[in-house]
Amino acid sequence: MKILVNNRKAAFDYSISDEMVAGLVLSGAEVKSLKASQASLKGAYVSIRHSPKAEAYLVKAHITPYKYSGGAKNTDPEKDRKLLLNKKEISSLIGKEKGTTIIPLEIFVGKKGLIKLKIGIGKGKKKYDKRNSIKKREVLRRIKRQED
Repeated sequence: MKILVNNRKAAFDYSISDEMVAGLVLSGAEVKSLKASQASLKGAYVSIRHSPKAEAYLVKAHITPYKYSGGAKNTDPEKDRKLLLNKKEISSLIGKEKGTTIIPLEIFVGKKGLIKLKIGIGKGKKKYDKRNSIKKREVLRRIKRQED
């Protein structure tokens, strides 16, 4: 499992409770761009839309257009991309408590070479929670320095 894009800011800004893996609907040029790690999940989230049936979409994820693809230069790098989830998985996402957000955590290559997205259900951290996270990280760094 090779991680292509990681959302490091998500663990700092949110406390993640549940995680789930979903497939992504992408074009060939987008897949090549992802495999070259030309993407960002900063500010991205998952939206569930109720058209005739409930569908999940990845919103505001930036995938840079692949530079060697001829016709794909006019595509929008931040377009909404459909997630491949079944009804049961989508209903479990809908049924979560209020005040939570569905956040993309990382994009990776799964079994059989398919591009997958790990999503998590997160609740936003307060400022004092973020300070505690920074303190813990600094203490771990000091301990590691003293060991070396």
